[in-house]
Amino acid sequence: MTSVSGADAVILVGGKGTRLRPLTLSAPKPMLPTAGVPFLSHVLSRIRAVGITHVVLGTSYRAEVFEEYFGDGSAFGLDIDYVVESEPLDTGGAIRNVVDRLRGDDAVVFNGDILSGADLGALVAAHRKAEADVTLHLQRVADPSRFGSVPTDADGRVTAFLEKTPNPPTDQINAGCYVFRRSVIEEIPAGRPVSVERETFPDLLRRGRHVHGYVDSSYWLDVGTPEAFVRGSADLVTGRAPSSALPGPTGERLVLDDAVIADGAEVTEGSTVGKGASVAAGARVRGSVLFDGAVVAEGAVVERSVLGVGARVGKGAVLRGVVLGDRASVGAECELLDGARVWPDVELADSAIRFSSDV
Repeated sequence: MTSVSGADAVILVGGKGTRLRPLTLSAPKPMLPTAGVPFLSHVLSRIRAVGITHVVLGTSYRAEVFEEYFGDGSAFGLDIDYVVESEPLDTGGAIRNVVDRLRGDDAVVFNGDILSGADLGALVAAHRKAEADVTLHLQRVADPSRFGSVPTDADGRVTAFLEKTPNPPTDQINAGCYVFRRSVIEEIPAGRPVSVERETFPDLLRRGRHVHGYVDSSYWLDVGTPEAFVRGSADLVTGRAPSSALPGPTGERLVLDDAVIADGAEVTEGSTVGKGASVAAGARVRGSVLFDGAVVAEGAVVERSVLGVGARVGKGAVLRGVVLGDRASVGAECELLDGARVWPDVELADSAIRFSSDV
């Protein structure tokens, strides 16, 4: 990636991660183990790779967890500051809330739940070349009707911010990464919730300010749902999504320290097996994430699922598209499918069947 200097990074990690419950009952979404390390580690590795070393984390929910793990950032080659929101400020308000910690003229702002392969150095270079007030990373997607779209003119200037529509005029969407001039951040109203999408960016356009678009088609995924979280972790393990933060050899699977995979067990499709976790003989684990200490018994099938810390899957059970909370237990021959979620410490009896429901 292109190297840059003189810019700060701001990562917004204040959300409660409600779409990922019950996993986020015990940890903020950016701290969930993703391909063996907290998701935020992958974002920080991309920032460090382009030569940005000063990072400001805008936190709120379980704010102390971030500093406990990352400290001052020195162990990661970074200098990390922390700013805690006392009340939710939305994206624009959260950006404004950290302005006093910024050191450079430009700040690269990240939503803390996006996994991306965009060239951050090229993004900053495009912003500076255009002398823009704000530059947005715009992602081309196959189905833009699922998102609001952001058209640009021949010079790359953003012309509008459009709501979801069945027939959008462009395949470009807001990818959740921005480069702001610090002076523009200072213009955002302080001390109240502000939406960049509905207030800040449209207001800049109305005032004739230069809002630029950096468009590409690199890897991009919002990992805010269990389905996307599992897919993102698997893509990191298989190398489809880029990261230098992976803790061990990857490919078909990532197996962490003290994990045990029995002879005859199948662990494939980018699955991660956490520290001290075990997969017994005859079990099949495909495209899934097993947190530390999780147990999959003989002959069980776990596909596209997440098993929380210490969760247990009984002999011959089948889980497809399922989330088990920490220490949850699924009995032998159970069948859980299609979005079923089991809350922490819940025990399901043998042969229970659940479809798309919380337990």
